[in-house]
Amino acid sequence: MLRAGPIWAVGTMSGTSLDGVDAAMLRTDGVHILDFGPSAYRPYTPEERGVLHSALGRWPGEKGVEAAAEVVETAHAELLSELLEDFSEEVIIGFHGQTLAHDPQGLHGPRRTHQAGDGAVLAEVLGRTVVWDFRSMDVELGGQGAPLVPFFHFACAQWAGLEAPVAFLNLGGVGNVTWLDPRLARPEEPGAVLAFDTGPANAPIDDLMRRRLGAEMDEGGEFALSGRVDSAIVADFLERPWFHRMPPKSLDRNEFHDLLDLVKDLDDADAVATLIACVAAAVARGAEHFPAPPIALYVSGGGRLNVALMTELAERMACPVAPIEDLGLDGDMLEAQAFAYLAVRVAHGMPTSGPSTTGVAALVGGGRVSRPGRD
Repeated sequence: MLRAGPIWAVGTMSGTSLDGVDAAMLRTDGVHILDFGPSAYRPYTPEERGVLHSALGRWPGEKGVEAAAEVVETAHAELLSELLEDFSEEVIIGFHGQTLAHDPQGLHGPRRTHQAGDGAVLAEVLGRTVVWDFRSMDVELGGQGAPLVPFFHFACAQWAGLEAPVAFLNLGGVGNVTWLDPRLARPEEPGAVLAFDTGPANAPIDDLMRRRLGAEMDEGGEFALSGRVDSAIVADFLERPWFHRMPPKSLDRNEFHDLLDLVKDLDDADAVATLIACVAAAVARGAEHFPAPPIALYVSGGGRLNVALMTELAERMACPVAPIEDLGLDGDMLEAQAFAYLAVRVAHGMPTSGPSTTGVAALVGGGRVSRPGRD
């Protein structure tokens, strides 16, 4: 059992953009953020990225999944070994793994979610306690299994000293947003948080750049800035049933993959600009569900570095839009830090999700705990 009180934790995140693994440390008691520690990043090689791409949408036992899990475990073990090499204090690891498939509604079979990578393997390799498989319990109990960062967002808002409703937006492969009121004491309280996936984010943009131009991304949004938005496509996109569903709700990375077909007749720059407009429009539509107007929308993830996307968001939102760095937080490492925070909550028996974040019927503390020599 984890000792009571504050502890150092390191969290990892390998997002749906498939660029690499983030690892970040923080000190927490599972309620408050007490200190932030070092962070590190390990990019996937082109070969590793290819293995992961080939396994997207697949479930345990299917072709390519075992190879993808090996890539994930190897990359995480290398990064964590380096980060923790000289760290002698007790530390717990929050290992998210790589999401390959996510179907909490059971649209394509049983309700389930799949993150590649075995935390018990990492526990043995690293000789540290690992908390992992954060999403399965929530899905099994009727929740969406995502997003899981809202309780950490709440802690971040209190750490930053915010005293009014605010929204945190993460733009990775998929967009997810947390509206929160930091004036309440805990994220579990009614009215403290509301969270949901907004729609696609970087995934379709990156896929289009890869397919058409052989590039991994539109660096800084420079390519999109030279294009023109097809407003009719954006309007058609917003008519999809997804935007009429009440939150909480969550998406698989490839849920909107057919967006590439919608822009197939546009030239490259116009196609990317139109996809970016779709992403921003989805966020603005999602904001209609907020219980009260936020004083600002703070953006983390790779999307905050895309000038075209941030400009489009600012034009469509009714509140100021700013990178999360304006609060003194690290927009690259926020999700990794979140899983460090959640690992401590799991080890202390605290909830990690609830009705207003994943739609689960009651507060849930997900996650499996693996200790070296015991699994």
